[in-house]
Amino acid sequence: MDSSNVVLMGFVASLCASMGTTLGSLGVLTIRKLSVRTEDGLLSMAAGIMLAATFFSLLLPALEYAGKDNHQPVLGALEVGLGVFLGAGCLYFIHQNVPHEHFGTGKEGRESTQLGRIWLFVMAITLHNFPEGLAVGVGFAGGELKNGVTLAIGIGLQNFPEGLAVSVALMSVGYTPLKSAGIGILSGLVEPVGGLIGGLAVATMEAFMPWALAFAAGAMLFIISDEIIPQTHQRGYQNLATFSLLIGFIIMMILDVALA
Repeated sequence: MDSSNVVLMGFVASLCASMGTTLGSLGVLTIRKLSVRTEDGLLSMAAGIMLAATFFSLLLPALEYAGKDNHQPVLGALEVGLGVFLGAGCLYFIHQNVPHEHFGTGKEGRESTQLGRIWLFVMAITLHNFPEGLAVGVGFAGGELKNGVTLAIGIGLQNFPEGLAVSVALMSVGYTPLKSAGIGILSGLVEPVGGLIGGLAVATMEAFMPWALAFAAGAMLFIISDEIIPQTHQRGYQNLATFSLLIGFIIMMILDVALA
């Protein structure tokens, strides 16, 4: 694929992945409440899918590209490792400085008296979804259609339980089912923006493909470790959460092999 196709594919694939959020959010129109056990299980399975997608579709290609560029596998691995830290560090910096509020763990980032609570929730969801779209976009690095499509499917699958959980949580703090579904759907539309930026990055800076892939992987790993795992391990269902994560990982691993 030429550079314009990489950008287009990144955008379209991340847009398709965001449809998982749409379907999940619409589920709040029929499912008005999730038990803590069900929510922790679904979110952990989503984390497992994200973890496998990060490894198979981002880190492995990044190591391959870096090894070819350096002709030294160890130096390539060090380069990818630095890229992972940069991605995680960038997201950490944003989380520390952008005011937002998570449904389970409360407010984070700088205090804001000007933003209403709903906007703090929206900011948190945006910070969560943007790296996923970015990952799909950079997944097409080097014209790797299989990696990009696998990532888009994986992200789309894990978006479904996340979209449902977000919309149910919005309803639990006083919003109507229709408004909760609408906000959930809108939150997913940041993913195509991330996909477009990711596609542009790898299309215009080919030499930085391993860095872009590793950066996206670091951002995804930060979300998994900093947000999802703590949230699903603090309400008494940590064993269920652990095995649900493993199930999600295995599902994504099988999907990756099936699409190879």
